[in-house]
Amino acid sequence: MTTLKADSPEVSAKLDDISIIDCDSHWNETPDLWTSRAPAGMRDKMPRLRRVNNEDRWFIGDTDVGMMGATVVTKELTKIHDRVSLERWEDIDPAGYDVTARLQRMDDAGLYAQIVYPNAAGFVGATFAQLEDHALRLACVKIYNDAAAEWQESSGNRLLPQALIPPWDAREAAAEAQRCTEELGLRGVTVGDPALFGVPGYTTEHWAPFLDYCNSARVPINFHIGGTRGIDSFSAVWDDYGIEKHLALASTLFYLANWATIGNFLISGLFDKYQNLKIVSVESGIGWIPFALDALEYQIDETAPNETRHLQRRPTEYFRDHVSACFWFEKFAPARIIEAIGVGNVLFETDFPHPTCLWPDALTHAVDVLGHLSHADRKKVLQENAAALYKIEVK
Repeated sequence: MTTLKADSPEVSAKLDDISIIDCDSHWNETPDLWTSRAPAGMRDKMPRLRRVNNEDRWFIGDTDVGMMGATVVTKELTKIHDRVSLERWEDIDPAGYDVTARLQRMDDAGLYAQIVYPNAAGFVGATFAQLEDHALRLACVKIYNDAAAEWQESSGNRLLPQALIPPWDAREAAAEAQRCTEELGLRGVTVGDPALFGVPGYTTEHWAPFLDYCNSARVPINFHIGGTRGIDSFSAVWDDYGIEKHLALASTLFYLANWATIGNFLISGLFDKYQNLKIVSVESGIGWIPFALDALEYQIDETAPNETRHLQRRPTEYFRDHVSACFWFEKFAPARIIEAIGVGNVLFETDFPHPTCLWPDALTHAVDVLGHLSHADRKKVLQENAAALYKIEVK
């Protein structure tokens, strides 16, 4: 078993009085998550895990909808580096799907709480968008959210899954966001680019009920990578590469693709209408942000002076007041330009148990890249920003 370093004197001294909140981790949905909770008559239609050629994959009906879940931490607590995921359920670390095991792993790593996103459902729930059966896709979303609320409660509010919503129907999206946050106690929602769901964009009336609710209830909207239109990351990689090079470059392009969503929000005028709205760019890094903001500031003056005249603030001001972004592996940006991004806009994540996760020693890395900050600013990045955004009571 790997020996963790989170309790070393050097790390502990820098993290004194800080309860680390990991703002991006993932959950492997159990094989019977949907079938065991299915409404009468729907059980046979629900997502289920099947083994095909010695690999566990998710199926909805006879349609293969994806791998078991992007998890590379084994039950022996080693990390595999040459694939997107382990292939068989029995080989993965139970912390990927069991609350007790996850809390133990968090304690070992020095983490107080984790924001959690799905795997099989898609990071923004896109797996269900392809279903033509409206009742089935809505049931899949609600079953996931009900299970997520159980994980949160049984963890003592240390695991904080973000709710899926049904974006294909504006009023159902608003209603499910309200149900999840007010009845189930979940702390935020995750959704993606409208193009993924075949619906109009966020500036249209389609989204008004949902945005109205999130604005008034101060519910953060999370945009995880893989849920943005942006760059077609996989097709951009040269065909003659193997799977390892393909994954390495495509992953990098995924991070940059999140700018498509963030940039659109910054010039949309939505933040003038929804002045309490908060959005989060998840698993996308932060190093690109200063350049992207510089570029957008320049471009709207040079090429869009008329269409942006109605905006009440500049893109950098909207970003400061409404946007947060997560970092994990980066060295340069947290150490050198975090003040330019905004200490109050930055969150820390581990991405456990994904291929690029900071396992097993996330906190040593955090201290290495944030050690130059004052203790107060380090506490903002590692605890206070997330606690305020997701309404987390740190004990």
